[in-house]
Amino acid sequence: MISAGKVCQTEQSISYGKGERSGIATATFAHRSIFYQKFHSRMAIAFTSRFSCSPSIQQRSVGRCECFSCYSVGNWSQLSRRQCLHIEYVKVNRMRAYYKSEEYDITEAAVDSLKSAEGSAEAVLVEGNLQETSPWWQQFPKRWVIVLLCFMAFLLCNMDRVNMSIAILPMSQEFNWNSATVGLIQSSFFWGYLMTQIIGGIWADKLGGKLVLGFGVVWWSAATILTPIAARLGLPFLLMMRAFMGIGEGVAMPAMNNILSKWIPVSERSRSLALVYSGMYLGSVTGLAFSPILIHKFGWPSVFYAFGSLGSIWFALWLRKAYSSPKDDPDLCAEEKKLILGGSTAKEPVSVIPWKLILSKAPVWALIVSHFCHNWGTFILLTWMPTYYNQVLKFNLTESGLFCVLPWLTMAVFANIGGWIADTLVSKGLSITAVRKIMQSIGFLGPAFFLTQLSHVRTPAMAVLCMACSQGSDAFSQSGLYSNHQDIGPRYAGVLLGLSNTAGVLAGVFGTAATGYILQRGSWDDVFKVAVVLYIIGTLVWNIFSTGEKILD
Repeated sequence: MISAGKVCQTEQSISYGKGERSGIATATFAHRSIFYQKFHSRMAIAFTSRFSCSPSIQQRSVGRCECFSCYSVGNWSQLSRRQCLHIEYVKVNRMRAYYKSEEYDITEAAVDSLKSAEGSAEAVLVEGNLQETSPWWQQFPKRWVIVLLCFMAFLLCNMDRVNMSIAILPMSQEFNWNSATVGLIQSSFFWGYLMTQIIGGIWADKLGGKLVLGFGVVWWSAATILTPIAARLGLPFLLMMRAFMGIGEGVAMPAMNNILSKWIPVSERSRSLALVYSGMYLGSVTGLAFSPILIHKFGWPSVFYAFGSLGSIWFALWLRKAYSSPKDDPDLCAEEKKLILGGSTAKEPVSVIPWKLILSKAPVWALIVSHFCHNWGTFILLTWMPTYYNQVLKFNLTESGLFCVLPWLTMAVFANIGGWIADTLVSKGLSITAVRKIMQSIGFLGPAFFLTQLSHVRTPAMAVLCMACSQGSDAFSQSGLYSNHQDIGPRYAGVLLGLSNTAGVLAGVFGTAATGYILQRGSWDDVFKVAVVLYIIGTLVWNIFSTGEKILD
């Protein structure tokens, strides 16, 4: 049996003919393809017409076989034998070898004659690798390596963000900060965060997501490490450092959206984004859990040094493994590249952002308005929840901190459940538009329903359950509006997320401030009613104007 110059045999006769120069070609295989090997004129080997594989091989299997390569020493042709791993076999009934003794190699005409000899033999050997099978981590899909690296980046993002909320307590005691100063320090992060939402999207779409996300992680990690030094230098330096940190984290979401828009096919889009955003939720849990331990054992500066240094480890992996698009990755296999691109060719990064075209599209404004309505309720729950637990449910501060972790865990779980459901619906043939509307409607109406139930519950346990269910259903938005940027404009996914997330951050800033004003004049029921109204407005706008079709190319 011969395939690409390899011979697998259990029984064969080999003749050596001095002075003969022979060429060999296999017969036509069952699937009509021909393996053809030209041997150099001085390589010679004549085979008898009887070749067979063991009758025990009835189906495809993987194992060892004897591989022979022919070479010439002087006028004598010889064979060298070696073990070859992982060769595939198929059942064989018969084979006929053609050879001729001529002065030259087999001609193309001979190959054509073999092609016409249909049915003369069946497939014998499928060419295999001469190397060992690659380890499982090298066979892991490259697109999901990118997703996991983005997940790790967002894990670090929220770890570095929430550590200040814990460290601010011992810091305010050491530096004698009052409540107004503490509020100023906490808000300074958003100064830089707002600045780079749109700019980060432009950079990502023009320069590529790898460069921009890598820059963001290095920038905010350095700012995190320098925070204790800035605090000891004085309040202005600390405010500046927190704003610098916001600049770095501001580019993270647009850059991530850009790189995933190029790497992830639509059938896996919801799951990938849900996993990445769950990194943010788990980052908050991790930060809130480990910050008190580090502060207690090593002092408050240790939180910033420990969390910030993790960024260097991530960056080393990012430089080695990540690429902005599949066409930039030299190690990406052709099969996965075909799956990612879906038969289309990868487009170059944009050079000019068509702002007039983007802002003229109703689905773009549906994203912006819906993001504002969504984040109003989300930021209220996340920033005011400890106060609600303490004032209304009468939990002490320790219990309040413990229960604040529960919504983040709930969101991490339900975001991935929602992503799996959304991708399953898409694979079943439901339109992307319908899937996005269904998932975002759950993300709006679910929190609205559970917030209206808070005024009717009688026990703290039921109140906590309602809050957790509210945040759990909110996480379905990852498969709704958060996935829609890549649907409607994959080439401008960074800019689109920058636009809508700017509205979302403004909702957080205004919503948090408005909640304090409402509580001075009203009650928590009034706070929840405003959020419910905005959820309903967002539901209407989303279902009327949004689409899952590409409108920007």
